[in-house]
Formats: sequence, structure tokens, C-alpha cells
Amino acid sequence: MYRIAARGWFGLTALAALLPYYAFAQTPGIPDKIVPCSGLDCKCEDLITLAQNIINTGIFLAIFLSAMLFAYAGWLYLTNEAIGQQEKAKSMFANVAIGLVILLSAWLIVDTLVGSLLKEDVSWSNICSGLGL
Repeated sequence: MYRIAARGWFGLTALAALLPYYAFAQTPGIPDKIVPCSGLDCKCEDLITLAQNIINTGIFLAIFLSAMLFAYAGWLYLTNEAIGQQEKAKSMFANVAIGLVILLSAWLIVDTLVGSLLKEDVSWSNICSGLGL
């Protein structure tokens, strides 16, 4: 019974923490529109912007979810005295940390490779004009 009540309070606290984001109708790090163009007026720059918007949104959501999972694992670790629950919390800490490191290192590797394979004056923002598209 205590576990159900504790999870309910945790859920209500998380919901209350998220309410300001929905009240102001904007979230930092996520663009207003993920798809920058509509219909047939899309250009190469819009494709690059779309890819960058998807990556930024995914990274923002992954960091937000990992923070929530870290908090939940900390709650499990501190409130449950059973050995099994503490081991579950420790493995949750490790899995979230490993996943976050993999996500951010994959972004860094791709960004570094694209930067090193393109010409010096070409970056993500002007990749289409630099490639002659």
C-alpha cells in the first residue's frame, strides 16, 4: 500500500513540475516547428534544418527523461530498504548514465566526422551551398 501511495505522490510531483512548460506553451531547446517548410517549397537548407531540429528535440527529450529516471532511481534507492530494490536502483543509475553517454558521444562523433570530411568553409548551416546543391 505504501508503494502505491509513494508512486502516486511521485507522479503528482512530476506532473506539477511539468505544468509551467505547458502553461507557457514553449519548451527551451525545442523549435516552434520541427518541419521548416510545407508543400513543394522545400529546399536543401530545409532538409538540413529538419535534421538539426529532430536531433535537438531528441537530445532535449533524452536529457529530460534521463533526469527524471535519475530522480526516480534516487527515490528508489533512498526509500526502499530491501536489497533487491537498491540493486535495481543502482542498475537503473548505471543504465541511464550509459545511455546518455552513448547518445551524446554519438552526436559528437557524427558532428566531428561531418566537420572533418567537409571543406573548411562548409558547416552544417551552409552545407548545401558548399556542396553545390
